[in-house]
Amino acid sequence: MPVEKDPRRRLLSRYQANPILTAYHWPYFINTVFNAGAVRLDSGETLLLCRVEDCSGRSHLCAARSADGVNQWKVDTQPTLLPDAENHPEEVWGIEDSRVVWVPELGQYAVTYTCYSRQGPGVSLALTKDFKEFKRLGDVLPPEDKDAALLPHRIGGRWALIHRPVPRTGRANIWISFSPDLKHWGDHAVLLEAKRGPWWDADKIGLGPPLIETAQGWLMMYHGVKTTVSGCIYRLGLALLDLEDPRHVLLRGTQWIFGPETHYELTGDVANITFPCGYTLGDDGDTLNLYYGAADTSIALATGSIGELLHWLRANSETDTDAL
Repeated sequence: MPVEKDPRRRLLSRYQANPILTAYHWPYFINTVFNAGAVRLDSGETLLLCRVEDCSGRSHLCAARSADGVNQWKVDTQPTLLPDAENHPEEVWGIEDSRVVWVPELGQYAVTYTCYSRQGPGVSLALTKDFKEFKRLGDVLPPEDKDAALLPHRIGGRWALIHRPVPRTGRANIWISFSPDLKHWGDHAVLLEAKRGPWWDADKIGLGPPLIETAQGWLMMYHGVKTTVSGCIYRLGLALLDLEDPRHVLLRGTQWIFGPETHYELTGDVANITFPCGYTLGDDGDTLNLYYGAADTSIALATGSIGELLHWLRANSETDTDAL
């Protein structure tokens, strides 16, 4: 796979032929495609469950498949999952930004996505075995909330969900909640706080792709939003959560590791955005394919190593209470 050549050491390397998916790959007319959940199927094929914005401004989800996760994508000829406002009024303004997790206990994929209601964005959950038929569990967290992903197995006998409520005042932090049945959620707690001041992750943060389970803990990639005089910049950082109790943050990186630099990330419908919602791992359990939305206009790919990300995090983490 060709990767960029750059004298600066990078943890994530962009695919040279980025972006890998644009509106021109779609078999029906759309505005843009971005922010895709990702999973590697038993066949070895990679499936991206992409956010597709149509020309009304609303979004739906559509699957794209590739044998190598890079090239020759086959896109569903019709939307894979459309909003169902008649049965789920919380989806009346569209559905967005899926995260996909294989749940062995259920023998199904759990798809969390943002349901866009008249009251704002909330968190919905659906289950599927084949990305053809979906069982909607409805909106599990009310507006305003988004950026949610389920952990793939129970923690202490309960399911755990990472998400990001948006308060009317104050900072937007990452939270964790628990459920006995995937429908009723409680024991809500702040997991990671947005910082104050000039930091890259001040005032507003949110989950990127689903957590990655490693021997050292749950590796979390999260986005931080820096507000500048010319607009917002969405970048990616790292944190590590305890395996047995993910409410306990073990490490948090002091710097962002990936941000908009290229023309397809700097310009588009919404400029200065790198926003990953999905990843796959290679057969070695270390090689990372990270799929991200670029400028809310296309889908791009970056590659890296889980081991290198953890090594960097251990060397570049500190507790800075003055920034909170």
